[in-house]
Amino acid sequence: QLQLVESGGGLVQPGGSLRLSCAVSGFTLDHYAIGWLRQAPGKEREGVSCITSSGGDRKYAESAKGRFTISRDDAKNTVYLQMNDLKPGETAVYYCAADYGCTTGEAKYWGQGTKVTVSS
Repeated sequence: QLQLVESGGGLVQPGGSLRLSCAVSGFTLDHYAIGWLRQAPGKEREGVSCITSSGGDRKYAESAKGRFTISRDDAKNTVYLQMNDLKPGETAVYYCAADYGCTTGEAKYWGQGTKVTVSS
């Protein structure tokens, strides 16, 4: 059974950092592109970053460039999102998704999300 489990969310002060993890099971990371998305209260879901199945291409939303880094550990079957210099407006539930279209923003498989709160 294919499953994605996010972790690493929490409360962080503006300017702080968090590393989110997306542990996958039921498939290996070389099978699907993985995306990180977020949905803030009252707003539409937006793509943040993605990594292709080969791991050779990574994309970021303009707002994330220079501050966020997506990576993966194939041995652990886990994808990470390192987020630095977080801003209050980035408070949201962060989701990872598999079989993700880096250009379409659509995905077939979703995790349950992890909440990130950026507040002083």
